[in-house]
This record gives sequence, structure tokens and C-alpha cells, in this order.
Amino acid sequence: MTRLFNEPSAFADEMIEGFVASHGRWVRRVSGGVARSTRSTPDSVALVIGGGSGHYPAFAGLVGQGLAHGAAMGNLFASPSAQQVYNVAKAADNGGGVLLGYGNYAGDVLHFTQAQDKLRAEGIDCRSIAVTDDISSAPLTEKHKRRGIAGDLTVFKVAAAAAEAGYSMDAVLGIAERANDRTRSFGVAFTGCTLPGADHPLFSVPEGRMAVGMGIHGEPGIAETNIPTADELAELLVKDLLAEIPDGLSVHGARVVPILNGLGSVKYEELFVVYRRVAQLLAEAGIEAVDPQVGELVTSFDMAGTSLTLFWLDSELEELWLAPADAPAFRRGAVSAQALDADQLTMAAEQQSVIPDASEESKTAAPTILAALGAAKAVVDANVEELGRIDAIAGDGDHGIGMERGIHAAVAAAEDAVERGAGAGTALNLAADAWADKAGGTSGALWGMALRAVGQSVGDTDAPNAVAVAAGVAEAKRSIMDFGKAKVGDKTLVDVLSPFSEALTAAVQGGATLQEAWGAAATIAEQSAEATANLLPLMGRARPHAEKSLGTPDAGAVSMALIVRAIHNTFAETQTAGNTPVKENA
Repeated sequence: MTRLFNEPSAFADEMIEGFVASHGRWVRRVSGGVARSTRSTPDSVALVIGGGSGHYPAFAGLVGQGLAHGAAMGNLFASPSAQQVYNVAKAADNGGGVLLGYGNYAGDVLHFTQAQDKLRAEGIDCRSIAVTDDISSAPLTEKHKRRGIAGDLTVFKVAAAAAEAGYSMDAVLGIAERANDRTRSFGVAFTGCTLPGADHPLFSVPEGRMAVGMGIHGEPGIAETNIPTADELAELLVKDLLAEIPDGLSVHGARVVPILNGLGSVKYEELFVVYRRVAQLLAEAGIEAVDPQVGELVTSFDMAGTSLTLFWLDSELEELWLAPADAPAFRRGAVSAQALDADQLTMAAEQQSVIPDASEESKTAAPTILAALGAAKAVVDANVEELGRIDAIAGDGDHGIGMERGIHAAVAAAEDAVERGAGAGTALNLAADAWADKAGGTSGALWGMALRAVGQSVGDTDAPNAVAVAAGVAEAKRSIMDFGKAKVGDKTLVDVLSPFSEALTAAVQGGATLQEAWGAAATIAEQSAEATANLLPLMGRARPHAEKSLGTPDAGAVSMALIVRAIHNTFAETQTAGNTPVKENA
């Protein structure tokens, strides 16, 4: 369990602050994470890595000469927002383009892709590599669906060394992709991890048992077995990894970097006992171990567990892996680095967003938007623990916390916007940005897209009306389904959003008022959320544990149904009070 914290919601920010204070020789704080505090080669490719906090040394511990140029850092087990990734990439850019590296998780893919699109729109050459080393998370025929765990290190290290050596963007990306193709990992866990302020772990393993194939966000394993001896564990890990050799390679005579990674609570001495047998098994198979790594490289907060990674080398990959590096958590060889000037280290104050002009009708409607968001905040706060419980059955259990962070940030942004005279559309747009930025994770990206779609449809010229709101919800559905690739039946929030949008549009087109249409659609949303209990997840972190979620509704679907009902109640209260700033029909 986590013993030392102040406010759980402030843990990640305070952790980053302390990390920078203690590692200023390597890193500086930038909005969204950290970047090098030393000079990089002009016009070279910059490697920006990232993911949720709670995995140290990943990701901030890998920023320094010969390794990453910056790390975007989300909240605990939640991906950084697109804005955070963008901010770090801008700070790290050397003029030769930016390569984004991250584990293959839905939230990371969404946010890093959004940041990539934004950087490209500004003329910056930006590419991405999603690490897919975990053999337990999908079969080889679906390798693109595999998640990234400790193999992040091998991909990031050789890509960074290639960038340091002056490789072009195409060549750096090619090296990263080759390293990813040649990296395989497999892990086990003996206990779950407990986040700050939580009174129970994200998942539990029965006493005397071991979860096989768990993920670094606390995802349950794909099987359970009795806890083996150290030698038996080594034999299990090596056997499964050698059963999947990268294409075109043979075991005998291969040169491999073995990484025995501690996930948080397994002590180094225990890892050495396990590695003793790993080394024997590799030698018996005719494999030469090159530069073995034993220790904590990618953790899962306080999880008791370990993973083994095998990185299959060729001559170029070996040279890049052994190249000098100097980062807080990974150092080798001699590296000469010159500190940035004081003015380069000074962080520029973030400029307050400019509030666009709006009509009086739109300004008058903005407080109703704020009230609706406030109602959403109240219902999320009341259900945060239950949403986390539902999510933990087959996922990582952070949905409630992520929704809480997102809606609190959205309400604060909307309050500020209304106070500064924003129209309804701008209030929603700023709330959308704040939700996506602070919540992180997949839900943060999707709710940010949803609010922005409605905000764009409503605009600042007229008071919002039923047709504009319904059109905005329809656009939210389209953009989320296009971007996230989920469809009805995949057991996601789309299973609520899609029927809700269709019911809302049909009712508005039939002449219903916004309150009437929204209320009828909210009932459909509630029924649809309940119906997800009968579905098996086909997207996201719950997919590998599909059978465990059968009989339980999807957490994202439930939270959406709760929110749309809370918003309907706000419309009803507004009308009862005689205040109708939102037009009912076009």
C-alpha cells in the first residue's frame, strides 16, 4: 500500500515536482512533464516518450543525454493528455522532428495521435512508435493489439541512440520499429497494486497463488497458478518467451539482451536468484546474454511481480543498445552534456486563453451549461467508487478516478469562462480541453471530444437550441467512433452514446422540446448501459479478460448514462424555475 502522500489527487503533480527538484542535472519541468535540462544536438530527431505515472523509472527516469529528450507524464495509470504530449514535444524539439514513443494502450494511442496531428499541422515532422512487447496480451497473429510493458526500454534506448548519432527521422523510426519487432516480454504478479488513498488493491491474487500475464496498469492476469520456486518461475518465463522467436531468427547463436524487471515490491535479491536460472537456461539454449539488466525498469507502483524481456539483437541494434547514455535511472559509458542557459530553463507563464466575443443570448445561456456540468460533477462524485469497482473487474479500476479528475477540471474551466463573459460554445470548448488535459486515459480523450463537438455545434452566436444540441451530440458520436474505432456491441461508452444520440435526434426532429427529447433519450441511455452487462469487451484494456466482465456493465457506459440523466434533471430544474436561456427548438 501507499503510505506517504498528501491529497491523493495531487500525488502525481507533487511527485513530478520532487523528481525535478532532485534531478535538475538531467531534467527540467515543462507543462505536461519533463524535458532535458541539457543541450541537445541542433536539427537532430527528438524522442519524446510517456504514459501514466506510477511506473518509475518509466518514463521520466529515462530522460537525459543518449536517451529520451522529454517525457509526457499523465496521472497515476492514466495516459497524458494530447495537450501534455504536445507541450513536452514542443519543448523537446530540436528542429529535426519528433518521434513519440509509448506503450500500446487505448488512451495513449488516442492522446499521442492527437498530439502528433497537431504537431504535423504546425509543420513539425512527427512520427510515432507504439510498443507491443507483451506476448500474453494478444496472439502473435494480432501483435498490433499487444500492450507495451518493460520492452519500452529497449525500443526507446536504441531509437534515442540513433537520434543521438544523427540518423534521419525515417532511419530513427525504422530502428524503433525493428527493436519493437525483436522484443518480447512476459510477466507474473503475486499481489495487486494500491494507489494513494485507496483502501484496497486494483486487483487481488489469492494467497499462495500467482497471476500469469498481468499488465503494468494492474490488469489481472490471464491465468493463475500456485507460486513456483525461483527456478520454476525462471523456467516458465524463458519457456514461454522462447516459444515465440522473432521471424527469421534462430535460437542457437543468437545474441539477446535479457531484462528481468521488478514491478515494485519484489526485492533485487529475489530477482538475482531468478536471473541465476534465467542465465543458465539461455546458455543451455545456445543464446548469448548481452548486457543483462536486472532491477526495476518499468514498475506498477507497489505491485509484487516480475517480468522477463528478451531483446533479440543484430549488429546495429547491439551497437545502439550499448551506446553511452546518462539519464536519472539509466546510465552507461561516458557522456558529456552542457547545461542549458538560465533563460532556457525559465518556464514561460502560460497565457490565459482569450475569450471570443459572444452574443448576449449565448452569454445568458452559458450559466445553464455550467449548471449541467455541475450536475455531471455531482453524479460522478457520488458514484466514483462504484465506477472504479466496475472497471476493476476486467480493467485497471481507474475509471472513477479519471472521470472525477476530468469533470472537476471541466467545471473549473467553465466557471472561469463564464466569469470572463464567455458564450455557451466557448464555455463547452474550454471545459472539453480541461477534461481531456486533466483526466487523461481513454475516457478523458473521448469526453473532451464529445464536449468540444457540442460546443462547436452550439457556438457563441445564438442561444443553444434543440437542433444544434442534437447535431453536436451526433457529431460527438461520429468523431468518437471514427477516432476510437469502437462500434456498438464492443462494450464501450459507444453502446450508450450511439442509441442516445439517435433517440435525441429523432425526438427533436419529431417536434419535442430539448427537455422532452433529452429525457426520452436519457431513458434509452440507461437501458443501453444496463444491457452492456450481457456483452463481451472487444476494445480497450478489458479485452484480454473479456469473460470476467460478463454480467457487469461497462464502466464508461454507466458513467455516460448517469451524466446524461443528471443533465436532464438540470434542464427540468431550469424550466421549473422559469429560466429558459436554452431555446427548446430552432
